[in-house]
Amino acid sequence: MLYRSVIEGEQAMIEIKNALKKYGSKTVVDRVSVTLEEGKLTAFIGSNGAGKSTLISMASRLLKMNGGKIYIDGTEMQQWSHEQLARQISILRQSNHLSLRLTIRELVSFGRYPYSQGKLTDEDYVKINQALDYMGIASIQDSFLDELSGGQRQMAYIAMVIAQDTKYIFLDEPLNNLDMKHSVKIMKILRKLVDEKDKTVVIVIHDINFVSCYADNIVALKNGRLVKSGPTAHIINSEVLAEIYDMHIDISRIRGNSICIYYT
Repeated sequence: MLYRSVIEGEQAMIEIKNALKKYGSKTVVDRVSVTLEEGKLTAFIGSNGAGKSTLISMASRLLKMNGGKIYIDGTEMQQWSHEQLARQISILRQSNHLSLRLTIRELVSFGRYPYSQGKLTDEDYVKINQALDYMGIASIQDSFLDELSGGQRQMAYIAMVIAQDTKYIFLDEPLNNLDMKHSVKIMKILRKLVDEKDKTVVIVIHDINFVSCYADNIVALKNGRLVKSGPTAHIINSEVLAEIYDMHIDISRIRGNSICIYYT
């Protein structure tokens, strides 16, 4: 039985305490402790191999930890059943392509599996339709995934996550290999999920300008260790970014946003 997870008056959140992950003698996440606030968009940043994807995979119980604990709304993660956890946390991994020939609608319906186990109810159909509308892909819902562009396909996968209707949403590099138009559209949708739907979104992302414009908080990792965490405005500055990326990055204020200049 799941214990009562949130004490009255306490803020719900995910707490990661001393998370450790090793592959043989190599430590890929090294005793990381960080709190992910409810109702915020938090970006995990850092160079390749920093441990970002590994950490969110552990936080969603896709990967087993070698040490440490993770608490979901005050309850240690191992106390949640798979069914209960699937109604609290959804995750979209980097490699999310299926070999099955599915339509967009069929894919999105998979997001309801934690509730219906494949036997869709009227409530499930409502959630599916809402997710398709929210992503703006209802008009192409009968198209097959292998007929779509990369951007359309990614929108379909995010719609599946939205249909799952969890409090916490983890996305591992959802902008990977997307054009500018789809990247901006996805970031705007993620921002709306936080602001309008009160979701908590955690995203692994490399484009620090998207982070600067859309994220509330940042978790910065380097070589498996936590470098900095906190509000975006405190992390997006040249001194902190140099510590994270080992390079100088100029910051310019453009239309009220801090834009990182690192191309020259």
